[in-house]
Amino acid sequence: MTADKQTLDVYAAKRDDYVRTTEDHADDPQLTAFIGALPSGAHALDLGCGPGWAAAQMAGAGLTVTATDASPEMVELASHIAGVTARVASFDDITETDAYDGIWAHFSLLHAPRADMPRHLAALRRALKPGGLFHIGMKTGEGAHRDALGRHYTYYTAAELHTLLTDAGFTPFSSHTGTDKGLAGTMDPWITIAAHG
Repeated sequence: MTADKQTLDVYAAKRDDYVRTTEDHADDPQLTAFIGALPSGAHALDLGCGPGWAAAQMAGAGLTVTATDASPEMVELASHIAGVTARVASFDDITETDAYDGIWAHFSLLHAPRADMPRHLAALRRALKPGGLFHIGMKTGEGAHRDALGRHYTYYTAAELHTLLTDAGFTPFSSHTGTDKGLAGTMDPWITIAAHG
């Protein structure tokens, strides 16, 4: 399954607006905890990196960072961050085995079709070293639809996500929930889950 073209077109057209929406993530406590839980010099994957705000903080903390995104416009921005190796890749392009100490999938997999999620999570579990750290952020709800900008979203309940993660071989150990306003201007509920591989 290739990335949804309409969703990618939105990110290309709204690139600068999206960069501005991520500027307030500079002190994300969950990212700070993710970085702090990894060993010194660990290799981290920022899956669906966007403009690279998380990758920049990881690299600044001394991690080796690979950043991927299906949007060439986003990868172009991330590629200018010191210490970050950025490449254009869809979720299907993650084919490594035992490559990463940590994987940060922060509100990226929500663009994947529901039928593809088990396959993507299984691939990410293979790419993560045994005992490695996995972080996932998703909007919560039911069904799938396009937002006001035309981006495709798939929504999950907390219970569904926990089951998907467990079935893929992860062990969830903490979660956070909240509601925030995104690029489309709507207030959307979300959940983040941290798990071990």
